[in-house]
Amino acid sequence: MRVSMIGAGYVGLTTGVCLAEMGHEVICADIDRDRIAHLNAGSTPFMENGLAEMMSRNVAAGRLAFTDNLPEAVANREIIMIAVGTPKGAAGEADLSFVREAARRIAPHMSPKTVVTLKSTVVVGTAREVREIIAEERGALDFWVTSNPEFLREGSAIHDFLHPDRIVIGADDRDAADRLIELYKPLLRRDVPLVETGTENAELIKYAANAFLALKIGFINDVADLCESIEGDIQAVARGIGLDKRIGPSFLAPGPGYGGSCFPKDTEAFVATGRAHYAPQPLIEAVIDRNAKRRRRIAERILDELQTARRPTVTVLGVAFKADTDDVRESPALYIIPYLQEKGVTVRAFDPWAAANGAKLLPDVEWYNDPYEAAEGAHLTAILTEWNMFRTLDLKLMAERMRKRVLFDCRNILDPETVIEHGFRHLSIGRATLPRDGFARRATEAAPARNLLATSAKRS
Repeated sequence: MRVSMIGAGYVGLTTGVCLAEMGHEVICADIDRDRIAHLNAGSTPFMENGLAEMMSRNVAAGRLAFTDNLPEAVANREIIMIAVGTPKGAAGEADLSFVREAARRIAPHMSPKTVVTLKSTVVVGTAREVREIIAEERGALDFWVTSNPEFLREGSAIHDFLHPDRIVIGADDRDAADRLIELYKPLLRRDVPLVETGTENAELIKYAANAFLALKIGFINDVADLCESIEGDIQAVARGIGLDKRIGPSFLAPGPGYGGSCFPKDTEAFVATGRAHYAPQPLIEAVIDRNAKRRRRIAERILDELQTARRPTVTVLGVAFKADTDDVRESPALYIIPYLQEKGVTVRAFDPWAAANGAKLLPDVEWYNDPYEAAEGAHLTAILTEWNMFRTLDLKLMAERMRKRVLFDCRNILDPETVIEHGFRHLSIGRATLPRDGFARRATEAAPARNLLATSAKRS
């Protein structure tokens, strides 16, 4: 099928490339000429596993093209997908200005009987509004508007698109629904579940799904706090409840709070939608509040460990909001690091992919190209992103480089016993801090010149 993608950002580009991989003829259009120039040169604007190779393959096969010429992009297309940004508005609501502008721009150049599909995350009623905008611009109702929300996770978007849990098609007309079913036929042949519903239901499915996942994260973080108080083990608890098929294990990993481009803005938009329709969502309001406090709590636990340190220095490993992406939007690091700096802490940082993006938003951070260089002279090292490379850190080398051996594993990716064996004081999420009264005696004996934390260091 002939498909146009309006917007070559994360969702638009990833979706366009995957549709081309499925055999469709795809044009990705964007008003950012520099972005289009880079795409035509074979460069992707963000890091995503497998994307660059798949993009190159489909461009070479003639199934994928990029342009900043909107009339050319939408002419004679069977499906036009709108995948522009919907950032957070002043009151937490979704800002639909880019969606509205895209609708106005494509309207004069569409062919009759085109299916316009909203890939952007939009609030309930947006498809109806877009239909009105295009009809007014065209002076005719010779097209369809549908909703087809995406469920892509950064870092695994290619896999998520080609192996989805479900495909949601929101259409208020049978012909429009059939067009989208034809588009996804290669996936539906593999018995991928299909949800056919109206546009408003489809719009709500996306927000409700993200709100529920954020709720699971907030819940397990609160349970982790309880585990710390009773000296329990959150990993055992999470496994025990996750094996219940009604609950499942996904999104039950405690940490420094959720971030990224979706959960923060989508939860707030969900709450704003509830208020607008006189159906408040108090559970999600509480999750938003708790998530903000979560980041503060992590920072304060770090400060507690630095009370005896002169000119304290902290090494942060990972500033991306999650592993396998260079995205730092709403990352916990963006809140934790400035809070530490306000309290006089020097922060050194390393991230394998996101350092460049982090440096734009985190002034006065010392950036390094190696985790061990970043740890040189630090009083504490905090792992904020669950990069696989951090699971295999050379703890002996880390211990030699650091001034004081305190390791705060905010993602619970290291084995506590192994960390302690290397003389570290080990902090994690939802488990007891060990050793309980400071460093093990052997750590002090092994490196007396390192000015290790006193055994009276305050327990977090």
